[in-house]
Amino acid sequence: MIRAFHFVGATLRDDSPIPPDGEWLEFSGACRMCKSGLHASRHPFDALQYAPKAAPERVTLCLVECDDVASEQDDKLVCSRRKIIARFDATDLLREYGRWCAMSVIHLWDPPQVVRDYLTTGNDEFRAAARSAADSAYSAARSAADSAAYSAARSQHRAHFLSLVTAKFSAMGVTV
Repeated sequence: MIRAFHFVGATLRDDSPIPPDGEWLEFSGACRMCKSGLHASRHPFDALQYAPKAAPERVTLCLVECDDVASEQDDKLVCSRRKIIARFDATDLLREYGRWCAMSVIHLWDPPQVVRDYLTTGNDEFRAAARSAADSAYSAARSAADSAAYSAARSQHRAHFLSLVTAKFSAMGVTV
């Protein structure tokens, strides 16, 4: 058994309902990385890049057990059996993490005050106005990503995200 992480929106990617905790989900066909089977990531930071992209209203992070692993690469695995052990609504955690990431590169640009206000408070009243400045933030982040410091920053971001996820599951009485 491998413990891993998997993000879901309102349904699974194939629009199937999300099974209840403790129930095995089984895939009967041939498991192929990125094509078929049940996927998960050993680290929540890696799972993050496979989170639902359509910006669902709510995003859930599941701690899962994986069995009959067919293949594994650096950031994910594919298996024929996956069971949710515990889950939580990760929407607010992801917003907190996003603000933390933006603050880590804020020194690379001169953001409008409303952006600083949102990033430091998380107040939804500032969110829409701050979003309009996202293009500038993206440019700053790309500049940072292109620098030699990218690897160190990624490692720091990975560790910070793991600490947020671990704290949330620990508060639920679940060991990650």
